Amino acid sequence: MEANVRESIAGGLKLGIMGGTFDPIHYGHLVAAETARVELGLDHVLFIPTGIPPHKTDRLITEANLRFEMVEMSIRSNQNFKVSRMEIERNGPTYTIDTLRILKDMFPNQELYFITGTDALKELLTWREPEEIIRLSRIVGASRPGYDSHSELGKIFQKFPFMKDRISRLEVPALAISSTDIRARVQNQKSIRYLLPDEVRLFIKKNNLYQTNKN
Repeated sequence: MEANVRESIAGGLKLGIMGGTFDPIHYGHLVAAETARVELGLDHVLFIPTGIPPHKTDRLITEANLRFEMVEMSIRSNQNFKVSRMEIERNGPTYTIDTLRILKDMFPNQELYFITGTDALKELLTWREPEEIIRLSRIVGASRPGYDSHSELGKIFQKFPFMKDRISRLEVPALAISSTDIRARVQNQKSIRYLLPDEVRLFIKKNNLYQTNKN
């Protein structure tokens, strides 16, 4: 991890981790991170754009440095938000468990909170070493209001009963926004204004991102 990022978050007791492809980052991600920070009393939220996501092989992913730049410009006004290149600079597919182990070694006295969408949480049992992921971090499942996640969580709790005390739900209204929809709207020449930071919208336009099925 970059020395300046590591130093800036070293003094806290609770560290939120916001992983994802962020292709592109949007207000749903940002509101989820801020809601988790306030509701759970997190000192910082660390955004970690994925390098090569092992679960997303069905489409081309935008080049990592461009995705990182979009995250960086989106969070610079929030002193509690940080971004790291640690997964981008790692060779091969990037797995959550590897990242959590590295962070736990770096910050042994901080409690880790891994923030993810509830829809992604239903795939937790397919992740590498899910039991160890829960041991190393608390899981925060962010969902849009009205989304019923009980069936997905029930399957997880049935296999790993101890996880009931390690997973919490967080309702985030802005999660009705999705990166998939934003990419489709760009491709179909529809407006994406007010779905994501304007700086990111202009960056997408400048770099001709999401114009076709190939980035």
